[in-house]
Amino acid sequence: MANNDHLGKVKKGKDVIALNIIAYAFTGLLALLCLIPFLMVLSGSFSSEEAITNNGFSLLPQDFSVEAYKTVFKEPIVVFRAYATTIGLTVIGTAIGLLVQTMTAYVLARKDFEWRNAFSFFFYFTTLFSGGLVPTYVLYTQTLGLRNNYLALLLPLVFSVYNLLVMKSYITSIPDSLVDAAKIDGCGEIRTLFQVVLPLIQPALATVGLFIALAYWNDWYNAMLYINNEKMYPLQYFLYQQVNNIEAYKKLISTNAVSSAVVSALSMPTQTLKMALTIVVTGPIILAFPMVQKYFVQGITIGAVKG
Repeated sequence: MANNDHLGKVKKGKDVIALNIIAYAFTGLLALLCLIPFLMVLSGSFSSEEAITNNGFSLLPQDFSVEAYKTVFKEPIVVFRAYATTIGLTVIGTAIGLLVQTMTAYVLARKDFEWRNAFSFFFYFTTLFSGGLVPTYVLYTQTLGLRNNYLALLLPLVFSVYNLLVMKSYITSIPDSLVDAAKIDGCGEIRTLFQVVLPLIQPALATVGLFIALAYWNDWYNAMLYINNEKMYPLQYFLYQQVNNIEAYKKLISTNAVSSAVVSALSMPTQTLKMALTIVVTGPIILAFPMVQKYFVQGITIGAVKG
């Protein structure tokens, strides 16, 4: 019997090792497939425009050049101002969005809230039908008077029903015994939310917070609609304008609509510039991702209820 148990453990150990090898190999392959496009973008940003035009993109820089980055940072104060605008909107919008959506989800998750089903249906209904672009534009520009106002960039993304549903599902899974125990100890609703519920939903806070931050960081559409002042452009819209301007210049050159002096002045990278702009935009958000990644795999109530 002892020998059979030993052989069984050895066999089980070999199966686990084989499974781990397959799992790590498959995961590593997927990670490599996801990394290759980014490496090609990075390589392209450090290549010359002529090399990209003649040879296409590669994993290693061709004819190493930083001309694209020189073009991006030709006026560094403008780029840094756009960065400051985007960072400010991302930080403030994420904080307000998390607060509003967490409080709303907590109310909708409470079983003793009589109208929670009616309000839940109201929020869900807005995902099926929206007011439309024209009424929304009129509301922001004429009714609220938010043209060339940072609130026009902040308010549209501060609340998302999808994020609300994610947050609500996390809060609903918290045992009622924890909330009841907090009430017995004399905690009010606000204290229960911030001292009992929030510590248990850190994975949800990290996930929803990342979604909100990405929405603010990548937003350029609202700036296109509501912002005319170049000093208020967020990063994404500023870079979007840069690419559009260069494309327009290239079309003028191709149609001989400008003089030779202007052509020489407009001889600037196009493909490599797009790659450089991509790196400039995605760099900070990629660095921020590992800060919240650890919360994605944590359980909600680990150690919260002891038997």
